[in-house]
Amino acid sequence: MKFVDEAYIDIAAGDGGNGCVSFRHEKYKEFGGPDGGDGGRGGHVFAVADPNLNTLVDYRFSRRHEAKRGEHGKGSDMFGAAGNDITLRMPVGTIITDAETGEVLFELLTPGEVLTIAKGGDGGFGNLRFKSAINRAPRQKTPGFAGERRNLKLELKVLADVGLLGMPNAGKSTFIAAVSNARPKIADYPFTTLHPNLGVVRVGPEQSFVIADIPGLIEGASDGAGLGHQFLRHLQRTRLLLHIVDVSPFDENVDPVEQAKAIVEELRKYDPELYSKPRWLVLNKLDMVPQEDRAKLVKDFVKRFKWKGPVFEISALTREGCEPLIKSIYQHVHAEQVAQNMTEEDIDPRFLPAEDIDLSDDPRFARGADDNA
Repeated sequence: MKFVDEAYIDIAAGDGGNGCVSFRHEKYKEFGGPDGGDGGRGGHVFAVADPNLNTLVDYRFSRRHEAKRGEHGKGSDMFGAAGNDITLRMPVGTIITDAETGEVLFELLTPGEVLTIAKGGDGGFGNLRFKSAINRAPRQKTPGFAGERRNLKLELKVLADVGLLGMPNAGKSTFIAAVSNARPKIADYPFTTLHPNLGVVRVGPEQSFVIADIPGLIEGASDGAGLGHQFLRHLQRTRLLLHIVDVSPFDENVDPVEQAKAIVEELRKYDPELYSKPRWLVLNKLDMVPQEDRAKLVKDFVKRFKWKGPVFEISALTREGCEPLIKSIYQHVHAEQVAQNMTEEDIDPRFLPAEDIDLSDDPRFARGADDNA
């Protein structure tokens, strides 16, 4: 399936049906009175987050989506039927933006979430609505209201716990294939990965996290060079970034430290918030380095890179060092999830700082408690 993470669509909710002017005409009913019904409501346009979809390809060539209009009112007090609604199924993580103003309207973040992205117009009033003591034969009616119409931009940001970043051929696809169920294309030339790959890493029973691999970055990516700049937004919702570096490139003139610094600079230029996310350094392809030289090479890299965060030494090809890495990732991701979902009721007051403890409701500390003792 072709991966599409951006699409433009036009949507139109249904117009409301018109009201009806009608009078009862029955035998022996000389003064039947008005009986024109209201028009029906126009159909709504809904968007639902479908966890089974991972691309917006359905909307690349199907741009126009219209709901049905409501039926007109009829005589004999018959109201028009409401127009049929339409539901657009979109991947979880889709951002819906007004294409004209750029305003973010909706975000689909929860599987199964349903949003109304365009409301149908209300139906018009029939002459039955205008009957009164002084207007017994009204001939007024109102037309139905127009449904909402919008030009929308759909943008997909994949929902993953961990994102991989690095230069082309750094071993990102080999790593995600080694630790997860993803099967990306792997070859010995740059830009083998042309679109993001998602993989589920299972650490243990009911213990897993999602990892995202994007196309490799090169210097100037934030300005449009290479492929990775198109997919950097997919890293914005991750909880952790793994910076994978090839410590033994085939070209002896290539300096891995300078390449790593270039990647970090591209992150800073693209989005300061993305740059400030937790980031771990993963030194890959250590199987290409003699055992006795590894410690010296790693120490020299960390010193020149001026890195003070976590460092992991792995070989994605032989899976050496991958097991401790994924266990550490799961512990970090799980801690982030617990901290995010924790409410004030879940916090034990015994472990709060003294200045944060509120004793105003405790009768032992109420004003005058000492006097009454």
